[in-house]
Amino acid sequence: MCGIFAYLNYNVTRERRYILEVLFNGLRRLEYRGYDSAGISIDSSNLNSESLVFRQEGNIESLVKSVYQVILKFYDSLLAKGIDFMGLSLFLLIILALIWFHASMLMLFCFINFFLFSIHVLEECGMRRTHASNWYFNELWSVGKPTQFQDLEEEASAGSSFSDAKFPSSNGQPKELFLSSDANALVEHTKKVLVIEDGEVVHIKDGGVSIYKFDQAKNNHGGALGRPASVQRALSILELEVEQINKGKYEHYMQKEIHEQPESVTTTMRGRLIRGGSCKAKTVLLGGLKDQLKTIRRSRRIVFVGCGTSYNAALAARSIVEELSGIPVTMEIASDLVDRQGPIYREDTAVFVSQSGETADTLLALEYALENGALCVGITNTVGSAIARHTHCGVHINAGCEIGVASTKAYTSQIVVMAMLALAIGGDTLSNQARREAIIDGLFDLPRKVKEVLKLDEEMKDLAKLLIAEQSLLVFGRGYNYATALEGALKVKEVALMHSEGILAGEMKHGPLALVDENLPIVVIATRDSCFSKQQSVIQQLHARKGRLIVMCTEGDAASVSVGGSSRVIEVPHVADCLQPVINIVPLQLLAYHLTVLRGYNVDQPRNLAKSVTTQ
Repeated sequence: MCGIFAYLNYNVTRERRYILEVLFNGLRRLEYRGYDSAGISIDSSNLNSESLVFRQEGNIESLVKSVYQVILKFYDSLLAKGIDFMGLSLFLLIILALIWFHASMLMLFCFINFFLFSIHVLEECGMRRTHASNWYFNELWSVGKPTQFQDLEEEASAGSSFSDAKFPSSNGQPKELFLSSDANALVEHTKKVLVIEDGEVVHIKDGGVSIYKFDQAKNNHGGALGRPASVQRALSILELEVEQINKGKYEHYMQKEIHEQPESVTTTMRGRLIRGGSCKAKTVLLGGLKDQLKTIRRSRRIVFVGCGTSYNAALAARSIVEELSGIPVTMEIASDLVDRQGPIYREDTAVFVSQSGETADTLLALEYALENGALCVGITNTVGSAIARHTHCGVHINAGCEIGVASTKAYTSQIVVMAMLALAIGGDTLSNQARREAIIDGLFDLPRKVKEVLKLDEEMKDLAKLLIAEQSLLVFGRGYNYATALEGALKVKEVALMHSEGILAGEMKHGPLALVDENLPIVVIATRDSCFSKQQSVIQQLHARKGRLIVMCTEGDAASVSVGGSSRVIEVPHVADCLQPVINIVPLQLLAYHLTVLRGYNVDQPRNLAKSVTTQ
């Protein structure tokens, strides 16, 4: 799996079963990041006792079952003793071997040098931006970018520095310390947090914590590893609540997150849309960008960079950004930009879109853009993420915690943020004032319209029943809704494990038309916008070739899009054209969800996929 959870206590007595449950629950909170395998390492805190490493293919429950069957069976007589534990990702065993190999040279260098050198070897082998953890008797070492949480008997408040909180010294007070690569795993234990940056090493011993900085630049130029510098770090408070990471009344996280979209869209816009006041103004305020707006407006071009769903969200917003800003917008898939070393200039504004803010390919593209001097803007859903920290400025989408691997509410909130970005860049020029005000009015009304379209839930479930045995699905979109076609097809592909393809309707005659027959289901998105008449023509041509059509249209347009009444029609509420993708994707999200459940697949943890893609 792509995550780490660790627990270490000092002068605190806990039963083995209690600590195992803490570990297992922590791993469960991280399982959405990857679930092909998991492992647990148990340090007995006694040089004369055997330490245990247990690993298991499959999901966390497979590991839990194996641990209780094997470890507790043979070590039952240790059950009442307090003990130190840490959960490890399976691949970390490689790091253990490296550490102990270099430890044979202990007389020459201190332990931390061995640790850092081993991590450097791993990076040279291509294992970059992975989380690493290693145990020493009664100690814990970690490197990478986990997040360290502290609880119990500490009085430090948010904003105090690392040294002011007296973290490095134990003072003999009982402490429970946690380390995690994701805030979800620790929110039920504590809200006090220290964020660890890339290239930093954490050492926890006897209730005390030390952070060291690894001089990566010096090492890359062939220099020797010097003595690492100690680091001071301010404490912060997590705003995440346990309720946000529970399913509540819903059966699955994906279902919950689809139905949360009226609230998530509202939260995304809260405090950022201004309408009314003494001058009856309608405007947008994005505090994270206010100091850079002039620079963005002078850009030669705006480059949107993302992967998967985030790329699709940027594509949905491209047209309105170009229209209101007058600046050319180009689209880049992060991995492709890095692979071909595409041109990025100092006069460019590069916008990096990522739900997690930790996507490996997007981070590499960010490094590349920074090296080339571009202004870098981040759009993420995670405060304190790598993209949020390393970009010059940015906007948090504030969609709330998203657990389901297939992104839903983050997608719609990303589109809303980029629509507001277009409004902010465009300024208050008289030439587009009416257009701007119409969009702002549409944004204010958007949560109500999303709530309305969610009423199609049962209708989409019925449609899913008709498509359950199908092997393929095509989705045709155009203009603003080309992105909707791509994202709708991606959702079906991700979770229902059904081949699906989003197609630009203007390209229909350049190949895809050959696939059309009376058996292949085809979704055509034909809501009211400047491309409506062209989509009507596409529908007619598909019908003439006996296409099996499912048409999404604006309420009241059913007769205009169903030739001879032969098409199945999905009617959705009308909003401003640039916001229509937010509405139109919801029925396709519901379709993907119901298809997956009816087919008996795991909708929250689709095969071979993980929420946070932290490796290349």
